[in-house]
Amino acid sequence: MNPQTTQPPAPAALPPRTVKPGAAGRRADGGRRSEVRLLARLGHVALAVWAVIVIVPILWTFLASFKNTTEIFSSPWTLPAELRFENYVRAWNTANVGRYFLNSVIVVACSTFGTMLLGSMAAYVLARYKFWGNRAVYYLFVSGLAFPVFLALVPLFFVVKNLGLLDTHTGLVLVYVAYSLPFTVFFLTAFFKTLPMSVAEAGMIDGCSHTRLFFQVMLPMAKPGLISVGIFNIIGQWAQYQLPLVLLSNAKEKWVLTQGIADISVNAGYEADWSGLFAALTIAILPMIVVYAVFQRQIQSGLTSGAVK
Repeated sequence: MNPQTTQPPAPAALPPRTVKPGAAGRRADGGRRSEVRLLARLGHVALAVWAVIVIVPILWTFLASFKNTTEIFSSPWTLPAELRFENYVRAWNTANVGRYFLNSVIVVACSTFGTMLLGSMAAYVLARYKFWGNRAVYYLFVSGLAFPVFLALVPLFFVVKNLGLLDTHTGLVLVYVAYSLPFTVFFLTAFFKTLPMSVAEAGMIDGCSHTRLFFQVMLPMAKPGLISVGIFNIIGQWAQYQLPLVLLSNAKEKWVLTQGIADISVNAGYEADWSGLFAALTIAILPMIVVYAVFQRQIQSGLTSGAVK
């Protein structure tokens, strides 16, 4: 018999090795995290600096409105010795800030209503209906955002004059509407595109006309966007100075608040009524702060709704 040949046993299978990330991977992850933390800190610093730049002048103006002229120049960064509400009374009555305030409220209310009505209708048609020249009309509206207002002041003056609307609130309201339409149409067109088509189709099946569908169905659904762009229009029109200066230059009784404050500022250099000037500035600033504070949540929801729907 031949001797049996013995074979060596097969080696046992080794467990799979887990590959751990190397030092290079850990360094890359750590570098990315540190970069994100650095950018976040820089963002916080920038926001803090911006807040100081905005808040400090407003706070200083508010405190100066309760001081007299001596305190304003001798101790500008201290609290007023007493609350002098007579500064507001003098600004409201003597400097005619009350009349200018009422004029601003009338002009801004009418122009905002016209802007929102016409802008929402135009934006809805551009967003929902396909027709020849749709994009051309849309880009024509958007191009108005890139056109500086001061370049149109001279031709705008003669257009309003030829219409017989110079030195009238009607002419100023129409110009405000035309000036605010580009941004309104641009913003609301994007917002209307995010609304569900199924709701509009259901309304049409139920017998809604195009007008009823817009005012009773689509417009309530666009309420967040309307509030957001409406607040921006109110703030922008309230603080407008160039257009009233050109279109209401010869009708002092119809001046708006910005013109009245500018007139007080010029006279303050001669009459030294700086406390009345700062009181008038406070009267002009506070309404916009209150409006923004009240509608802050609606503004944020309107801006984010159009982005994430």
